[in-house]
Amino acid sequence: MISLLKNNGGWKKGAQAFFENETSGGTVLIVAAALAILLSNSPLAWIYDALLGTPVVVQIGALELDKPLLHWINDGLMAIFFFLVGLELKREVMEGRLSSIKQSALPVIAAIGGIVVPALIYVALNQGDPLALRGWAIPAATDIAFAVGVLALLGTRVPVSLKVFLLALAIIDDLGAILIIALFYTSSLSLAVLAIGAVGTAVLWYLNHRGITRTAAYVAVGVVIWVSVLKSGVHGTLAGVVVALFIPMRSDSETEHSPLQRIEHGLAPWVAFGVIPIFAFANAGVTLHNLSADDFFGGVPLGIALGLFVGKQLGIMSFVYAAVKLGVARLPEDTTWPQVYGVSVLAGIGFTMSLFIGTLAFSDPANAAALRVGVLAGSIASAAFGYLLLRRVLPEPERARASRQRQRDAAVSRRESMVGSGR
Repeated sequence: MISLLKNNGGWKKGAQAFFENETSGGTVLIVAAALAILLSNSPLAWIYDALLGTPVVVQIGALELDKPLLHWINDGLMAIFFFLVGLELKREVMEGRLSSIKQSALPVIAAIGGIVVPALIYVALNQGDPLALRGWAIPAATDIAFAVGVLALLGTRVPVSLKVFLLALAIIDDLGAILIIALFYTSSLSLAVLAIGAVGTAVLWYLNHRGITRTAAYVAVGVVIWVSVLKSGVHGTLAGVVVALFIPMRSDSETEHSPLQRIEHGLAPWVAFGVIPIFAFANAGVTLHNLSADDFFGGVPLGIALGLFVGKQLGIMSFVYAAVKLGVARLPEDTTWPQVYGVSVLAGIGFTMSLFIGTLAFSDPANAAALRVGVLAGSIASAAFGYLLLRRVLPEPERARASRQRQRDAAVSRRESMVGSGR
């Protein structure tokens, strides 16, 4: 019994270490995407399609939400993801890496370059096709979890300032994606329904103004806002950001922790190991044996892949170089140009966010294969090249450096002993 308890304690410690590891979220994400691709290309493909097409109905009186499971994932679960992004954005602006112009200047400029140049590359490859041009924003996105997970594989070799730069860049990039969705991927508006969301937003302001910190109050109002925004024609995920911006940063009680940080820390594991992998599983499945040449080499997949892999690094580096040379900003402390370039390559991992924007741009299932091929190709190339590049340009780990020094010392000792013995 004692040994069983010990083993159980070891299992719990191992599980805790896994969930606390920065690379674990990216690992689960990759496994979920790979599983979707395997199922889509196996005799069980019909189960995968049937599962995502399962109708799910929620009805309260005259209010009815009738959507297939895939839409509940994209409209509902992703609202939770954007809620977390909103929390991170508010915290960083209030007292974090974006709280001053000096701190935010470089990542803001880098993010602008990382949005503009990929979009231009996509547009250049899809001129003359109005339908394809709807996807111009797909390569403009960065997957925070995936990019940070790849960077974390390099361990303590990564300067803290370089990691901070990537995080700030990705958060601002997500803010850009939110604005793009609101401005360019909103269908016809129902102002009457949207007015209900506006009232809900006013209620959130009142709760914040009165110092109410009970999470349940904000969640209840947030659900009302989400339904009204979804029914109004604006994408429902934007409701998550709106609600997040009204979560109190501080509490009036000195003994109570920050409500925003408490919710953020509690929600982050569920998003990293639940929401994002489920989204990846639902949207990454692509049937490879039915693909045509256009699904690989058409304007849409090439525009997405080249936008992510070439456009991201080109846009970020050119804008950062101009900002530093003009004296507008400085490189992150203790970093070099090759290291910043490596991070700019990792920013081309669009994956989750690119797939999400792609589902808004192309509602026709006929475009799904080209979308997924482009996102997967650009993201995988960015992840692999970025990792190999950073592994080369970052300083050696302390253990490897010490081991190499011991080998050199041993070699010197052997030569000295051979000289001393006259051999």
